[in-house]
Amino acid sequence: MATERTLSILKPDCVERGLIGKVLAVFEEKGLKPVAMRLTHLSQAEAEGFYAVHRERPFFKDLVKFMTSGPVVVQVLEGDNAVAKNREIMGATNPANAAPGTIRKLFAQSIERNTVHGSDSVDNAKVEVAYFFRSTEQHGYEWKR
Repeated sequence: MATERTLSILKPDCVERGLIGKVLAVFEEKGLKPVAMRLTHLSQAEAEGFYAVHRERPFFKDLVKFMTSGPVVVQVLEGDNAVAKNREIMGATNPANAAPGTIRKLFAQSIERNTVHGSDSVDNAKVEVAYFFRSTEQHGYEWKR
């Protein structure tokens, strides 16, 4: 298996409801380790830039409004096949369709307030991680003693 890094965002509904620790515990229990993490409040420009791929979609304005409505946790998760594993752990975008035990089944309130974002491909993960973190802000677990 390949060790990868992927971007994960704990969305405003997650932060607002005090679920940061619970969601992070699910990732860690399933083998994904945070190697960079920051609590931030996205500006409109940051949210529009990050979600630019959706600019022409009808939900774009509502998505940007939601993602700027409160603080988020942006983090880089590392592990074997991290991108696919993260997608599996998060569950379907619509929590009604998410598998039991997934983050969205456990914690999401709706398709809009679905707790987490995760990169959808290895290539997008690299772009998304770089959007929020410099390489010097990412720390592995292989420290020299």
